[in-house]
Parts: sequence; structure tokens; C-alpha cells
Amino acid sequence: MSHYAKVKNGIVVSTIVASSDFFEDFIDDTAGEWIKTSYNTRNGFHWDNVNNEDWTTLSEDQSKALRKNFASEGMVYDYDRDAFYAKQPFNSWTLDEETCNWQPPVAYPDDDSRYLWNEETTSWDAV
Repeated sequence: MSHYAKVKNGIVVSTIVASSDFFEDFIDDTAGEWIKTSYNTRNGFHWDNVNNEDWTTLSEDQSKALRKNFASEGMVYDYDRDAFYAKQPFNSWTLDEETCNWQPPVAYPDDDSRYLWNEETTSWDAV
């Protein structure tokens, strides 16, 4: 079984789990197209996920990495990059081309406190 994302105007509107031969007989008369996505692909890498808990071990076969990130509803499908990624969270953030994840202009602080992004000051505020 594989995962597929229904993409309409570059936005994921739904996802399903289906076998590849499902689409041989499936008639979908709604706008958009179905694009295969990989549940185990995150940040441009394929992970050897054990019991849906372990996202720390890279798969030996990275050819399984598909479209940078697993698609979910509301995400962008970028046809030029052939990649799924979240919508831009803040205007100051830029897209990392390798991972297709958004990066802030200032790194998240490396301590035990919690922070929220402040777009006005383009900095992290402690909460």
C-alpha cells in the first residue's frame, strides 16, 4: 500500500492509502491530480520508522525518499521542486532547498526555555 495526495491548484486537499492498481479503475471526476507521497519521508530523507515511533534511523535505501516530505492536507505541492512542504509560516522565513522546510532568519535558541517567533522583531520571544 502507498500514500497518495490529491493536489488542486498546488495545495494538498486530501490524502489516501491505496495500492497502485487502485488508480487503474478509480474514476475521479473532481479537479486536481493524485500524486504519490511517502509516509517515511521527512526533510528530504527516508527514515526507517519502527512502530511509527522512531524517526532517528535513516533508511539504508535513500532512493525511497519521495518529494522531500510526507504530504498532508493544506500543504503545498511545488511542481518545479517536485516537493511537498508547509505553507510559509512568516514572511521573514526562507525555504531550505535541501529539506523543503521553512527556516527562520534567527536560529531557535539552544536552551531549555520555550519560545515563540515574533515577526515584528524577527526574533524569538521567551514564553
